[in-house]
Amino acid sequence: MDLRFDHEERPSSKSYGVAVSLSAVFGVIGIQHFYLGRWLEAFIDLGLAISTLVLFLMGYPLWALLVGVIDAIHTFIVTIMLLTGSFRDGQGRLVCYPGQRLVRGD
Repeated sequence: MDLRFDHEERPSSKSYGVAVSLSAVFGVIGIQHFYLGRWLEAFIDLGLAISTLVLFLMGYPLWALLVGVIDAIHTFIVTIMLLTGSFRDGQGRLVCYPGQRLVRGD
């Protein structure tokens, strides 16, 4: 008897449109992660955005650029995963695009 819980059978209660919009517009500061309940990732994104600003203001533009690019790449990857319906919320449930069919994992 298999007792494992399959998260793929229950989609996230979070809105796909809201999550994608937040990621596309405010992704570098991690707002989409706060919305989806992914707290650690949210605070890391926010920290990277703040670090970019602080480094720039302190006169380290190359370091600010490096940190900013890392944050932007992460945001781009998350947005693509959201668009393709392969990103999970904080409870491990898929954030499904409209009409996405969930396949039972065996």
